[in-house]
Amino acid sequence: MKVVPVFLLFLLFVLSGCLGQFQRGEAYFRNQEYEKAIAEFDRVLFVSISDVKSLHLRARSFEELEEYEKAKEDYRKILKLQPTYSQALAGLGKIAWKENNMPDAEKFLLKAAMHDPNDYDILMLLGRTMIKNQRFKSAEEFLQLASDQHPENPQPYFYIGIARGYQGDGLGVVTALNAYLSLENDNLAAHYNRGFALMKLGFSDWAIEDFNEVLKRKPDHYDALARRGICLLEDNPSQGMRDIQKAAQHGNPLAKSILNQFGKKSGRGMN
Repeated sequence: MKVVPVFLLFLLFVLSGCLGQFQRGEAYFRNQEYEKAIAEFDRVLFVSISDVKSLHLRARSFEELEEYEKAKEDYRKILKLQPTYSQALAGLGKIAWKENNMPDAEKFLLKAAMHDPNDYDILMLLGRTMIKNQRFKSAEEFLQLASDQHPENPQPYFYIGIARGYQGDGLGVVTALNAYLSLENDNLAAHYNRGFALMKLGFSDWAIEDFNEVLKRKPDHYDALARRGICLLEDNPSQGMRDIQKAAQHGNPLAKSILNQFGKKSGRGMN
């Protein structure tokens, strides 16, 4: 009969204890009990300082508590151990986004996407970061990759529409927002932006439908009111002028500009 060495028994005891503490920490994390999660992961990491999973969930717990410096410290420890660990790179990118440091956010998220090109969340945040950094074509490409991962999710189409809008692609905006609104019809910003694009393309009747949808749920959206008025001027000029005048009375600069133009044509300015 073989006798198991005492140090092996001790090692097994320590490892089983670490496993139990990690599982408790993971349960606390999933239950959003982040302070308790951190305490459990501290115990694991006291014994095993290179446990990447514990470092990752402790970093995520710090992040949820908005203790960003501690979170960044853990993410950097992970990257020293595993330089291609995409979730640590993404974590640094997300914190940079929250701190409004868009150049660093893009840098870290781009590296994360290189190592994990199929991660939907990384691709989405990278695309949105690139919009902030005015890299609209690249943003559209990464957002399209995200959409390919989950075509049933509406969010990528919305931001693809924004990226195309900044590139002056009005028809592309309409196409993207059509896809978005077929999945998520309640977003007023999507209706407004599609209406704006349709108006620019000369499809006034369809633009009016979108502006009507916005005004039905937000009657004080005076920019939508002014634009609806402009669209109505050709076929229903009296209603169009009423919309523009009402928007101008509430301080809308576009409506004021339109009235000033009419005033100049008639020989009267507008104060």
